[in-house]
Amino acid sequence: MATTFETGRFNLLRPTASKQLLFSSSIKRPKPVSLHSSRFFHCRSKRLVLTQRFAVKACVVNVEQKNVAAESGEWGKVSAVLFDMDGVLCNSEEPSRKAGVDLFAEMGIEVTVDDFVPFTGTGEANFLGGVASVKGVKGFDTEAAKKRFFEIYLNKFAKPDSGIGFPGALELISQCKSKGLKVAVASSADRVKVDANLAAAGLPLSMFDVIVSADAFENLKPAPDIFLAASRILNVPPSECIVIEDALAGVQAAKAAQMRCIAVRTSLSDEVLESAEPTFIRDDIGSVSLEDILYGGSVGYNERMQGSETLNNFAESSSAVLAGGLQGSRRDILRFGSLGIAISCLIFTLSNWKAMQYASPKAVWNQLFGVIQPPLEQKDSSRYDRIQQFVNYISDLES
Repeated sequence: MATTFETGRFNLLRPTASKQLLFSSSIKRPKPVSLHSSRFFHCRSKRLVLTQRFAVKACVVNVEQKNVAAESGEWGKVSAVLFDMDGVLCNSEEPSRKAGVDLFAEMGIEVTVDDFVPFTGTGEANFLGGVASVKGVKGFDTEAAKKRFFEIYLNKFAKPDSGIGFPGALELISQCKSKGLKVAVASSADRVKVDANLAAAGLPLSMFDVIVSADAFENLKPAPDIFLAASRILNVPPSECIVIEDALAGVQAAKAAQMRCIAVRTSLSDEVLESAEPTFIRDDIGSVSLEDILYGGSVGYNERMQGSETLNNFAESSSAVLAGGLQGSRRDILRFGSLGIAISCLIFTLSNWKAMQYASPKAVWNQLFGVIQPPLEQKDSSRYDRIQQFVNYISDLES
């Protein structure tokens, strides 16, 4: 059963200066590994280098990062996963902006969805109040605006058939729980929106060990309070928590809480996300694998090590070159070779399906491997003789 964090008197150490929200780190980003491959293996070549987890331990990379993964050269222990809601579990960032546009339109103020982007992930009060401040709205009542905003959003966007859930979210949560990981929702949104979105996305509240929302906090993201509260309720050290976020403020909050962060590019560009230096980036929640969470991923943690000479040599030793200059891993070659054989068998079966209805396994074997077929005797005789000739033909074919 999900636990709700309700008290507003949760005394957490809060940053007193903006510089405390971002940990300084010096990361030398080498040039990506260049693998010469054909177009046929292009989509697999990057994975070729990055799927070998044990190669990471052999790499020597100068990465100064205040988390377990960087300090030890390994990914480190993982005990809990903290999911943001908007833009991670639910495809709700754009609908939220549209609801905000509708709200200001009712007030006679023209705004666009882009006006809300700088305030993404900071809570509804700042989400609406920030735009009102930029537009110079005087006498803006934040609480009244939030109430009307939720009415618009819930009635118009947070519906069961709205398609608000991201594909893969339910599966990833289930996989995490099956591995004994604790899972939590840690959102800057108010609880009313969290509950409505999760219900519309088909994610039962009972799946989560903890649901932490903005209602109980004064300092929202990029302050670390929400993540630290979830960590304490779960009884898991921050160093063993993985945060999945889509917003710049969320990534900053995870860093401030000294948690590893997987960013998803559902709301912002790579350039914006990378400015906060998440551990690595994925397309969306459906692109985040259990391997990403437990080990740093197939192309995740290793992305910071692409320029390592050791990793480059490992990639070259794991590949093979075929005739015509095609290059790929041995696993790829076996995989595509098996696929070619399967397709060939399918084509043969489809082109000879009528004959296949009457053929014995031995006849099929002879047909596939080119056994010389005996000629059908051509004689003018009775019907009985013609039948006997056909029987002899089949017998010879299968012999």
